[in-house]
Amino acid sequence: MKKSVLVASAAMLAVGFALSGCDKSGGKQAGVDAAADVALTDVPEHVYWGDTHLHTANSVDAFGFGNRLMPEDALRFAMGEEVTSSSGVKAKLDRPLDFLVITDHSEGLGSTKAFYDTPRDKITDPKMLRWYDMMHQGIGGSLKATAEMLLARGNKEGSFGFGTASDKLTRSVWDANIDTVERYNQPGKFTAFIGFEYTLMDGGNNLHRNLVFRDGADKAKQVIPAVPTDTMSPDSLWDYMDAYEKSTGGKVLAIPHNSNLSNGLMFMMTEPGGGPMSAAYARRRAAHEPIVEITQIKGDSEAHPFLSPNDEFAGYGVAGWDQNNLLMSQPTKPGDYAGSYVREALKRGLQIEQRTGENPYKFGVVGSTDSHTALSTADDDNFFGKHPGVEPNPHRATDTFVPGLSREQVGRMNWQSLASGYAAVWARGNTRAELWDAMKRREVYATTGPRMILRVFGGWDFKADDLKGDWVHAGYKRGVPMGGTLGAHQGGGAPTFILSALKDPIGANLDRVQVVKGWVDKAGKSHEKVFDVVWSDMDKRAMKGGKVPAVGNTVNTDKATYQNSIGSADLATVWTDPEFDAGQRAFYYVRVLQIPTPTWMDYDKVKYNETLPAEIPLTQQERGYTSAIWYTPPVS
Repeated sequence: MKKSVLVASAAMLAVGFALSGCDKSGGKQAGVDAAADVALTDVPEHVYWGDTHLHTANSVDAFGFGNRLMPEDALRFAMGEEVTSSSGVKAKLDRPLDFLVITDHSEGLGSTKAFYDTPRDKITDPKMLRWYDMMHQGIGGSLKATAEMLLARGNKEGSFGFGTASDKLTRSVWDANIDTVERYNQPGKFTAFIGFEYTLMDGGNNLHRNLVFRDGADKAKQVIPAVPTDTMSPDSLWDYMDAYEKSTGGKVLAIPHNSNLSNGLMFMMTEPGGGPMSAAYARRRAAHEPIVEITQIKGDSEAHPFLSPNDEFAGYGVAGWDQNNLLMSQPTKPGDYAGSYVREALKRGLQIEQRTGENPYKFGVVGSTDSHTALSTADDDNFFGKHPGVEPNPHRATDTFVPGLSREQVGRMNWQSLASGYAAVWARGNTRAELWDAMKRREVYATTGPRMILRVFGGWDFKADDLKGDWVHAGYKRGVPMGGTLGAHQGGGAPTFILSALKDPIGANLDRVQVVKGWVDKAGKSHEKVFDVVWSDMDKRAMKGGKVPAVGNTVNTDKATYQNSIGSADLATVWTDPEFDAGQRAFYYVRVLQIPTPTWMDYDKVKYNETLPAEIPLTQQERGYTSAIWYTPPVS
């Protein structure tokens, strides 16, 4: 079902497509011979859209949940081709993506598929045989078997999967995956990255990382994916990354994901063994993990109302995910929230930097799906869910997160899943090197699905008139882009920011642009404040009591439509921090809100003519988050 939109103007659409780097043909294109043949712009002029977190049938849990789509299917889908999902539903993106990272779990890579393909008479263990038979009963049986396996792992009763994959199997699956990725990598048209997920899990507390290689088969085939050890810290992974770079001359980065389910362990103030974080440890973490995943299907990790009670928009994507860890093995206490949400991590990073001189949490942000269907779609009107058991069907909104298991067993209802998110990368061209380098320098942002175009530059002398000229080149020449750092300014004054937001060319208008500021005072205490800096209909929506009135709501939940008769197609301004203190470390990131639109549950309600319980939200305000710009005061 298509969204009901009023097109702002033909010019607006043309600008949006040009800036987003979208291929409007909707199909696979022939690539050029090599990345060296791609013409690069002098500065990043295009934003490229992709998914850095996707699972195929090679992931132990994805296959167990019924996924039968392989890496080739995932790449074809991302490039705009139609595929048939594991549940038999035709699937196609309205607009292809520009890049994809397939991140199948390193632990047990390909083992569930191998287990499924084993002759039954070769299986002697009663529990394994029971799971085997359940899996061969179809998606329903596979869901129950895999859920039991995951819960067993959460209770430390067994390994993650139906046995650990041998090095021989891992090598075979890894090499075949690399070969597929290489065939679909088309520099200048579509970038296919080599990657995997390192499934670090502390008793069900999520500490997962996705690895993204800058390199091709010649280097990536010299290793096999790292498997988590008994040590519940990322140090072993960083050792693996260092060894890879030293032995191959290649490059790799890690992306922590889904921090909202870590029970406070993802962004700790201490080192894993306890004790204050040292400068060396902080420096090592920042070097290996330059970006984090802020939003995905399993909730949004930007902020929590408990941590940010004065932020009226802090509760997005929180419901259902803040009560227990990933595997329901440990309840989440409010005291754990601070180590699980990105905004608080950015504040903690400033505190650690003030004490040690190094900031472990100086990271950029991306969104991605964490889909286990092999289908990278974060669109509410085209949402295929977390796994094949919740692909489009009439009752999936009221199913539990794993259909067939109770709410007590899995903790969440499926309607609490978000159709989220995407990674947006500002780069000079669509190649592995250019996109990877942009991730490394943090010139990236996240959205919950809409392809809105966001830019921010920080400097010391930007003026409103800059928006009338070539403000992009001015931003690079006289300031820093998202992900950058402003040092002490010799001339005094406060930092200024050029902010620009364009609506998704075929999506909803924008409500407002906000700047989220965090800082640390001289006593080492952290603070935050959200500034509304530009919004639609500013002459009619004057601030009242320090807040901007709601934009309104045009959603017709009986038809799952909305109208762009409110909001704005574009919002831009030059903003100066009115409360700047040159002696305080600070960060600034931009949050952009859309006008209200239907949720995927509302689209399902209309499509299947269902009546849904009142607790299920039918409207939402989707959003985008930029990477921060940091300010570092002079050394006293």
